[in-house]
Amino acid sequence: MSGAKALKDIESRLADTTAKLGKVRAEVGKVIFGQDKAVDRIFITLLSGGHVLLIGVPGLAKTLMVETISKALGLSAGRIQCTPDLMPADIIGSEVLEEDEKGKRSFRFIKGPVFTQFLMADEINRASPRTQSALLQAMQEGQVTVSGKEYDLPKPFHVLSTQNPIEQEGTYPLPEAQLDRFLMQIDIDYPDKTNERAIILATTTNNDEKVNAVMKPQDLLEIQSLVRDMPVGESVIKAILKIVRRARPGPESPDSVNDYVSWPPGPRASQALMLASRAKALLEGRSAPSVEDVVDLAEPILKHRMALNYQARANGVTLSDVIHELTSDL
Repeated sequence: MSGAKALKDIESRLADTTAKLGKVRAEVGKVIFGQDKAVDRIFITLLSGGHVLLIGVPGLAKTLMVETISKALGLSAGRIQCTPDLMPADIIGSEVLEEDEKGKRSFRFIKGPVFTQFLMADEINRASPRTQSALLQAMQEGQVTVSGKEYDLPKPFHVLSTQNPIEQEGTYPLPEAQLDRFLMQIDIDYPDKTNERAIILATTTNNDEKVNAVMKPQDLLEIQSLVRDMPVGESVIKAILKIVRRARPGPESPDSVNDYVSWPPGPRASQALMLASRAKALLEGRSAPSVEDVVDLAEPILKHRMALNYQARANGVTLSDVIHELTSDL
């Protein structure tokens, strides 16, 4: 397909896709108040085919946000409530020994809650590191391996994990390898006064809003395919490479990176920025991403893929400060 014809095909699919996404956002807006930016970033991650890490103190509707979005998208949903005694088999599933009528014994695999399209791992950092790691293969490859046998997960497959701030009691830090599997880290903040007023009025009566499914799983897969078909300008590619490569200590990096960054982002950060920038443009009804999209998404995509050293903490330097410097001249 020629470039002009391909672009025309994308634009013809764009209007229908934008209408569908508008309906989904309207359904979510019935229940979730004052978190438009966070909701949009969740959508961007899902349209990119990625996984989301939601961070915030308890009581900010993180769990409700995940449940509402899964209903609006028409996805089958599963939930894991992470606790310190949760085991890997509680997530993936396990084999049980069964005996038939003739006395013959055999193992049968009983699938765990990971076999769903939309998996919510609630308070993931309350599970032990061993249990957290049970999700690694599922998140990266869309399958799990039990006793040497591979089992495919449903498509689409997305993990949306909620995490309490690490300073709270009974939490474990997520392994760096698992953090890198999340396309985006989304921080959930307190609602403003107007939205908090709307929350207390909407949630303390008997008139509960019902969220309807306005999309099907196949619709989401088709939109994810459209995201990968969208053209990307050379200026956007250069911006992505400039941000990610300067986030690694080296002669071309700013002093804040060379002095304070102990764990820099890898190539997955570049891939995530490319896909998420396209998805953001699509969500806003545009046929191609811009450099502004890259700048806007740099922090939620890089924040959990970087770590600062002790000197940074001693000097009061934050990751947000470092990332802002990386994007300030774009």
